[in-house]
Amino acid sequence: MILGPLSNFSLHRLNKCVLFARRLVSQRCLLCHAHSGRRIVCKTCDHKLPRLAGPLCGQCATPLPAGQRCGACLASPPRFDHLVAPFAYVFPIDALIQALKYGGRLIVSRPLADALASTIDERVDLLIPMPLSEARLRERGFNQAHEIARLVSRATETQLASNVCRRVAHNPPQAMLPWKQRAGNVRGAFVCDAELHGMRVAVVDDVVTTGATLNEIARVLKRAGASHVSGWSAARVLRHSVTPGPAN
Repeated sequence: MILGPLSNFSLHRLNKCVLFARRLVSQRCLLCHAHSGRRIVCKTCDHKLPRLAGPLCGQCATPLPAGQRCGACLASPPRFDHLVAPFAYVFPIDALIQALKYGGRLIVSRPLADALASTIDERVDLLIPMPLSEARLRERGFNQAHEIARLVSRATETQLASNVCRRVAHNPPQAMLPWKQRAGNVRGAFVCDAELHGMRVAVVDDVVTTGATLNEIARVLKRAGASHVSGWSAARVLRHSVTPGPAN
């Protein structure tokens, strides 16, 4: 019998069954496939992951030789106040995030969320997953930012607010555009439906590259009254790896 592709609903349900089964039996590392007990990524592979280390810009998390803010943030301050990311977006983190985002491997959200939660150095009032447009959500069947955010919410005991902000424009994916066009692509893409007067909020995402999307949603959240907007992202593309061509 030939089976057709799984629907988005069936894929989501299958991922939940896999998560339950992995809690009951020893599993294999997502990266090297060695036995890893209950860990999704074994200790050996975990130690080799490309973590952001050393002095980082206090605003955009770009590695710095010295100082507290990078030249780009000093010359053109972003609308967001702070960015936290545990990993550089290089192999194998890029492959893991793509497996989550485009392959529906929801289990990948757990090691990403665990690493992000352990990196958080501030308290906020609300966590807001980076919204997807309705069309993109129907197409993908899930929001990868929400999958990460709900686990970070639990780990940090911070309220998750999934319906505070909506993406109202179905524009081309940022990853398909040259980096200089990305700010224009997301302008006017978000609407905030809540009053956030004086609140500190964090926007959770899978990866930040140019920061254009985070910058635009921060603008909208501050217009809604937020006093401080942070980006909490699983990975950060290093500036030297952003080239004129497809990147985020």
